[in-house]
Amino acid sequence: MSASARVGAVPAPDPSGSTGPSAVPATPTAPTTPAPSAARRPTSVDWRVRFAALSLIWGFSFLLIKVGTHGFAPLQVTLGRLVFGTAVLGAVLLARRERLPRGVRTWGHLAVAAFLLNALPFTLFSYAELTISSTLAGICNATTPLWGMLLSLVALSDDRPTRRRIAGLGIGFAGVLTVLGAWQGFGGQDPAGTAMALVAALSYAVGWVYVRRTLAGAEGSNVAMAGSQLLLGTLQLALVTPLFTSFPASFPVGPLLAVAALGALGTGVAFLLQYGLVAEVGPTTATLVTYFIPVIATAAGVALLDEQLAWSTPVGALIVLVGAALTQSRTRSARP
Repeated sequence: MSASARVGAVPAPDPSGSTGPSAVPATPTAPTTPAPSAARRPTSVDWRVRFAALSLIWGFSFLLIKVGTHGFAPLQVTLGRLVFGTAVLGAVLLARRERLPRGVRTWGHLAVAAFLLNALPFTLFSYAELTISSTLAGICNATTPLWGMLLSLVALSDDRPTRRRIAGLGIGFAGVLTVLGAWQGFGGQDPAGTAMALVAALSYAVGWVYVRRTLAGAEGSNVAMAGSQLLLGTLQLALVTPLFTSFPASFPVGPLLAVAALGALGTGVAFLLQYGLVAEVGPTTATLVTYFIPVIATAAGVALLDEQLAWSTPVGALIVLVGAALTQSRTRSARP
């Protein structure tokens, strides 16, 4: 969920596809450190507690998506998620009396970012979880840095890959094949649902590249940029959802609460937690949360949704995370 991601003037990644990733993906790509004034803001809660809370929120996002689809259409789950997330950030903006960004070009770039980082991946994950487990969706979300690495190989990036990072790419996708049980012909896994979850992770990676190249120097606080992006994503879904779904005949309590928590916590509050962590402990430590998400998503799916867990799932997930970590490694000279 992912958001994410969580950056220049844009917020840190949201891994919730969850997961995860907030207004940006949940990719381990390090966001730009917030302004010094933000970094000096005192906080009464230890950063380790907030780190754990963020991991839990984003890890449980895939379970909330699954529960939400039990009562609402996937597009409605995404729309509700964006509405509640936008409401949280909007309330924060009002409390801080911050202005929204200005300039037609900035809003145009934010509209594209909202589609690639929110509207499209959130919807794809919702559709995917109609046929695949929340556990598998969470693991697919963890492939975002692998897609980002692949993009750097295809595009003429200024961040050229090293041998270690290329090896991480191969190891990571080998982990994906392990999770899916490739030697058994992907038996038991829905190809369409799995493909949608992987495309959602790819969308995060593409969106992250777009944001870095178009919005890194934009004026406005991270909260203002993220709130604007979520607002545009909400408008996009508000236009599309009525065309493909009918108004819900009922509003079951369980799915409604799941969608509300997914938006308010998994998209709104999670961004604020991530922003605070980046300001206090730096982007490298803050984005380590990405590697806890599939672990928590797996535990939640098995414990609360009775999802089946073959040996290849945790083993493959571990291989994916190792590969993802390697793709994020840098030589000493390349580190800031």
